[in-house]
Amino acid sequence: MLLNRCSERLKADVTKLPAASIINHQYDFPYLSISFLMTKCRMAVIQLLKKLIPAQKGFSLVQLIVFVLVGTGLQAQSTLKGKVVDAITHEPLESAVVRDLRSAATSLTDRDGKFVLDHAGPSDSLQISFIGYTSKTIKAGSTPVICTLDKGQFDLKEVIITNHSNNLTTSHTLTSIDLNLQPVKSAQDLLRLVPGLFIAQHQGGGKAEQIFLRGFDADHGTDVNVSVDGMPVNMVSHAHGQGYADLHFLIPEIVSGYDFGKGPYYTDKGDLNTAGYVAYHTVNMLDKDMVKIEGGQFNTGRIVSAINLLGDHAKNNGQSAYIVGEALYSDGGPFDLPEHFTRYNLFGKYYAHLGDNNKLSISLSTLSSGWRSSGEIPSRALAEGYIHDRYGVIDSSEGGYTSRTNANIQLRTRLNNNTSWDNQVFYSHYYFNLITNFTFFYYYPTTGDEFRQHEIRDLAGYSSKLTRQSSIGNTSFTSVLGAGLRLDHITPSELDHTENGHFLEHLQYGKTQQLNTDLFLDETVRTGNWLFNMGVRADYFHFYYLNMATDTFATYIYNGISPYAEKAIISPKLSAEYTFNPSFQLYIKAGKGFHSNDARVVIANQGFEILPAAWGADLGMNWKPIPRLFINTALWYLYLAQEFTFGQDLIDQPGGPIQPSGKTRRIGMDISGRYQLTDWLFASLNLNLAQPRFIDSTAGHNYLPLAPTFTSTAALDVTFKKSWNGSISYRYLHDRAANSTYTLNALGYCVTDLAINYTQPKYQLGLSVENLLNVKWNESQFEYVSRLQYETAPVDDVSFTPGVPFFAKLKMTVFF
Repeated sequence: MLLNRCSERLKADVTKLPAASIINHQYDFPYLSISFLMTKCRMAVIQLLKKLIPAQKGFSLVQLIVFVLVGTGLQAQSTLKGKVVDAITHEPLESAVVRDLRSAATSLTDRDGKFVLDHAGPSDSLQISFIGYTSKTIKAGSTPVICTLDKGQFDLKEVIITNHSNNLTTSHTLTSIDLNLQPVKSAQDLLRLVPGLFIAQHQGGGKAEQIFLRGFDADHGTDVNVSVDGMPVNMVSHAHGQGYADLHFLIPEIVSGYDFGKGPYYTDKGDLNTAGYVAYHTVNMLDKDMVKIEGGQFNTGRIVSAINLLGDHAKNNGQSAYIVGEALYSDGGPFDLPEHFTRYNLFGKYYAHLGDNNKLSISLSTLSSGWRSSGEIPSRALAEGYIHDRYGVIDSSEGGYTSRTNANIQLRTRLNNNTSWDNQVFYSHYYFNLITNFTFFYYYPTTGDEFRQHEIRDLAGYSSKLTRQSSIGNTSFTSVLGAGLRLDHITPSELDHTENGHFLEHLQYGKTQQLNTDLFLDETVRTGNWLFNMGVRADYFHFYYLNMATDTFATYIYNGISPYAEKAIISPKLSAEYTFNPSFQLYIKAGKGFHSNDARVVIANQGFEILPAAWGADLGMNWKPIPRLFINTALWYLYLAQEFTFGQDLIDQPGGPIQPSGKTRRIGMDISGRYQLTDWLFASLNLNLAQPRFIDSTAGHNYLPLAPTFTSTAALDVTFKKSWNGSISYRYLHDRAANSTYTLNALGYCVTDLAINYTQPKYQLGLSVENLLNVKWNESQFEYVSRLQYETAPVDDVSFTPGVPFFAKLKMTVFF
């Protein structure tokens, strides 16, 4: 009744006004100004309340009610705008916290370093903080405010919990802390920075690592989406395994930051984002030139050099160009057969501001890597003396060579103060050749089971994203419309039977082409303490596989069937978070994701289970119980329509394809804590529990082989300003089932690492030690039915690759 009377009074007032007074308003509504409507509504409510409630002495009850109910939200607002940048490079700092000390209002900077504070004025004092930088308090003054921050020590007291994030992840806080504190020694260490993510190397240093996350043995990337500067790392329909993600072309010294998210909740992430995603970003501008030399045990040596190609004048004008080179050699450990692992990387990047509204980034990179490997050793071969120690070899021909050349162009355009448009084009040329022997004399008792996986690939893609920010009153909206395509052309894609590295016959040989187009819409609404995110994504796939092999198992599989298949999938997402105060926040996430199947399997199965879906949900919290302690916890669930387990689903093994593994479900809990004990001492702890199970199998036969059930990492980090810093850390992986009945056990391990650095403006000296306590551990383990040359029958056994023993390296870096 009150609202009806308010509406009638408002209509009566509006009809008395000239048309000119209710058009040309700031919110672009076609007829009525929002600020005018708010004012008139407020006046109407006051008049009605005056009639209903008698006035009181001194201060009327009407004034009190109006102030509480509508006064705060409808009064005229003052807005303060500004930008936060790095003091040296003048690069914008995204997600810096800006706080008005008078009103306690907070804002986070966007990708351009810009922020907006409501109810703030030029006389207010602003506190600005960013992890890894020295905080600063400034007087706002005239708008826009420009603030420069210097790199330095940070204090967890300054980290606050807000609902300004548009991606509903807690990764920014965790990644910023970890990347600043924990010394990174390699691209593999970048993956290990993700809480709960474990990796294993099992075919020499040049092969992509095996990835474990959230109860997944994700093989080499089947269920983890990996990207660098928006360019996909994962290779679909790969000769060795679906989603193969070789990150070795990324030089760790040029990584400026990374994001991660667990679960299938992110609209801009598509194929392979079921367990989660990891996205790395390279620096746009180098702080300084440098040369780094490393040397250590097992004939290990590495040199890295980063050189600016443009001077300070160009940097002041928003331009930068640099080049980074890396060369590495290592025997990999005390193996009887040294790995002779070599890797060469070259990376160049040009970055420029084109006028006031455009930012252009062009990067080129190339990788070349070769190695030998001792492969996986059956446990019985060591126990029965077939090899004299755990670093022995059975097939000395195993090893590989790979190369990848990338071109990546990104253009960001600010169309107006509220709208930006991102466009990206990328291209990769890729070569892969791997010789492996898992089963020895099981399939071919005379010549042996050695085989080669080989492919040559051209990958090209384009993505576009339009982002608009708007607000109505105290409610803000971030709308994102995106689209993209990716084309993989693979010729040849082959699996060959070899002996001592020499070709014998094709097992599988063909031509693959896979197209993926996508369209997504994402809306984030922030109002008061609430933040809501709603999104929907559509993906379309077109698969083509032409079999060119004769007289093999592949010939009979593909004979007479169409080489084409297609499929589309819709993936909805819905998340929400509520921030009680700057110290406590609850969130819930739900969504659907998927991983694509290998094109060879898609065609062989004539479209069955082309895009297995994943449905997940998270319930979590971010909490600062005391100023220098940050805790993130999440309870989670994930259902997967079809599980991929190593060697069972893809046509990449000598034995040929086996039936898909079936539906699975996982439940678990993630706990991450970061605690600053003193100004210079930090502690971190990650605990990750999971219960992965097959749904369609009976109890006792429903274990997921190699899926982790409990992992933990922890570290103590020491950092003194402009001098010493270091870290001692452990990573723990619990025992887990090696087969579906848990009659075979994959042994867990606990490995401790140490890093110490002494840094001065012109140089840095460092020591790193892997496996400080020199424990014996198995880095990777698999169940294989194999047969050694002396055996009369095959044996179902666990094969392993030994982990590196105590491994010390020294490094020296010169800055200039």
